[in-house]
Amino acid sequence: MPSPIEFWFDFSSPYGYIAAELIDAVAARHGRSVNWHPILLGPVFKAVGTAPLTTMPIKGEYSKLDFARTARWHKVPFRLPEKFPVGTQVAARAFYLIADADPALARDFARRVYRAYFAEGRDVADPAVVMELAAAAGVDVAALAEPLKGEAIKDRVRAEVDGAMRAGVFGSPYFIVDGEPFWGVDRIPVMEEWMRTGGW
Repeated sequence: MPSPIEFWFDFSSPYGYIAAELIDAVAARHGRSVNWHPILLGPVFKAVGTAPLTTMPIKGEYSKLDFARTARWHKVPFRLPEKFPVGTQVAARAFYLIADADPALARDFARRVYRAYFAEGRDVADPAVVMELAAAAGVDVAALAEPLKGEAIKDRVRAEVDGAMRAGVFGSPYFIVDGEPFWGVDRIPVMEEWMRTGGW
């Protein structure tokens, strides 16, 4: 079996959202699976010395146009939330707790979080919203509530972010396939050709 595609993303990333709607089908076309890794871009941006696109002079207005245009191109429902960006620590922690027991359920949860934020404008920084989305995915939220508050899962997410940066991740979405890195939803076609041909 070919190796999985490693997929890093932040739940507050519009391009990450679009990638999350596409990546499993991309992998299936090439006989691969996907390992999903939610991270927090705040520490990454600090390390890299950058900031959220929409906060940057000149580039910010272009980014808003391109988020919507890219979503239309891929036929993904999208509207930029009123509160953007937001902290996504709770959603990331919930993902890993769910994924430890059921990775497929965690992926479903992740897509629900993304759609709630970028298609419905809901505040996914709100723990109550995160728990509602987990319940809708079929997660036992009563069992999730206490671990979600614990230090162990906070440490886990910090470790995932540190590990991502050690792997060279500096944005969302970010993919590594067979050791080859690809940054951005616009690189998915290039990644597909790389998988098809074995690289160049």
